[in-house]
Amino acid sequence: MTSLPHLTYVAAEQKSAEVTDWAARVGWLVGLALFVALIYWLMREGWKWRGTLQGDLPELPVAPDEPGAATLTVLSMSGRYHGSTTAGQWLDRIVAHGLGTRSRVELTLTDAGLDVVRPGATDFYVPLEALREARLDKGIAGKVLTEGGLLVVTWEHGGKLLDSGFRSDRAAEHGEWVRTLNQMINKTTETEGAR
Repeated sequence: MTSLPHLTYVAAEQKSAEVTDWAARVGWLVGLALFVALIYWLMREGWKWRGTLQGDLPELPVAPDEPGAATLTVLSMSGRYHGSTTAGQWLDRIVAHGLGTRSRVELTLTDAGLDVVRPGATDFYVPLEALREARLDKGIAGKVLTEGGLLVVTWEHGGKLLDSGFRSDRAAEHGEWVRTLNQMINKTTETEGAR
């Protein structure tokens, strides 16, 4: 049997490890915070740089005082604006003039064009002559939904074709909007072709 003095000696020799090295932990936390701040700053600078590169895009048109009669039985569509991209390039986001800012949206379609009202962001107006196409899609820069979950409107601004993505609070409305917009665009094209 082991004697009691021997156990006391063994217990005295074992030393528990230091539980927390606060200086090292604080150093890691400060380093991590600086790294996150650097990444955030680089992303912000990249966003501003993209806006500078797109500086040739003219100011966005505003709605006329006399917008014309409403075209749809539902005068407006409430939902979300998910952004605008270069037409056909769903990842090339346009950020100039606030077009890259996601927001709530109220769309109103009239005989004169499409009025896009965005609370907390820049409103814009797409005249009927500038509308090129409407379609259902599944994604636009930074947002991917189920097939047909996004209303994408192609329009021309400053000699450049843009795709703007909208998602209605009631996605069943998308089909009616696509049909109506494309009918209006076709009528406008036929009228201009007849001239």
